[in-house]
Amino acid sequence: MQVTARSAAPGNGQAAPVHGTDMLIVGGGPGGCAAALRAAAHGLRPVLVEKAVFPRDKVCGDALSGKVMRALERIDPALARQVITDARRMPSWGVTFVAPGGQALRVPFSRNTGDGEAPGAILPRLAFDALLFQAAKGHGSIRVLEGVSARSYERTTVGWCATLEDGTTINSRLVLAADGANSHFVRHVAGLPMEPRHHAAGVRAYYRGIQGLDPQGFIELHFLRELLPGYLWIFPLPGGRANVGLGLRSDHVRKRKLDLKAELLRLVRTHPTLKERFAQAAPEGPVQGMGLPLGSRRHPLSGDGYLLVGDAGHLIDPFTGEGISHAMISGAHAADVAREALREGRTDGSFLKAYDARVWKRLGQELAISTRLQDLAHQAWLFDFVVKRANSNPVLADTISSMFTDLDLRARLRKPGFYMDLVLGRARS
Repeated sequence: MQVTARSAAPGNGQAAPVHGTDMLIVGGGPGGCAAALRAAAHGLRPVLVEKAVFPRDKVCGDALSGKVMRALERIDPALARQVITDARRMPSWGVTFVAPGGQALRVPFSRNTGDGEAPGAILPRLAFDALLFQAAKGHGSIRVLEGVSARSYERTTVGWCATLEDGTTINSRLVLAADGANSHFVRHVAGLPMEPRHHAAGVRAYYRGIQGLDPQGFIELHFLRELLPGYLWIFPLPGGRANVGLGLRSDHVRKRKLDLKAELLRLVRTHPTLKERFAQAAPEGPVQGMGLPLGSRRHPLSGDGYLLVGDAGHLIDPFTGEGISHAMISGAHAADVAREALREGRTDGSFLKAYDARVWKRLGQELAISTRLQDLAHQAWLFDFVVKRANSNPVLADTISSMFTDLDLRARLRKPGFYMDLVLGRARS
């Protein structure tokens, strides 16, 4: 069933191949692979098209949250175990928040730090994505075309006809667009806008030799005054390596006329909370950039004959920047709805709106909370205040820790009463 699209292109005497399928998945990242594996589990036989040849790097923070691992466990338990046992993975037990004033708050993801399996992990996307892609490529029900991109899409009476850059055509009843932040399908068919207010820019580099990395893999989020409402991150990896980067909403980047690559290098070299830790550190390769379409505004995730998955659907968390779990969650929902649509013979936009409803039911509250937190992130004094109080109040610190898994608790951060309780010393668990 596997096909690698590196065959001869039209023009050398051979006709371009034509494929037919009920489901075409464009993009072999976590969202596309999740959709393909879920669809195959439903008995479908999707075609997966990926423009890169794996393993390929992906500019990202490399953090795998507990949501990622839970989503992977539901899709393929054996694959989840493979990720957990990968030697390139650093288990992560929590996060250290560094307030603009420089005070740090160390918050575990769980009350049971050090017991059992770590709730989170850091694993380079070069490795993580390759594991998922090879699982899809090795599945007998998934046809993979690797190393070729989709060039155009044409609506037909029964679905879509996609033409690949090598001339291959694929006739499909449904298209699942999982081709990322720069999705060709989204730009030319779905028409989702790129709005700087709902988009972030990020940069990332790998370093070796940073001082003071946490032995329990706590990730670091530095809310520096010059970056608010964005932040700088340091995510530790095995062997003394770390993924170091920063992200900032695109409207702020434009307004401040920032070169984020230069800004990252400047901050690690000169900022009072970073320069000593980076004094002996050496970068591994260049600083690389990425675009992050945020889920701070709801867009349609479906239309006649198509579903948008992950970054293509603008589903990145506007506060944390997390996108991997949302891609996998939406990919699984897309496969579920696609199965129902094909079974009922209904691939029209009205029927496929069930996908939007499921995604927003699962992610909507969380994205709304994160949007509000992004708005609050402008307030340097508020970060300093909360971190100072939490460091002196174990009940508050425990409440913040619980917010990683309890959305109702996290929602309290949006309410003025939460901060009034802090002022009056009435923090409750």
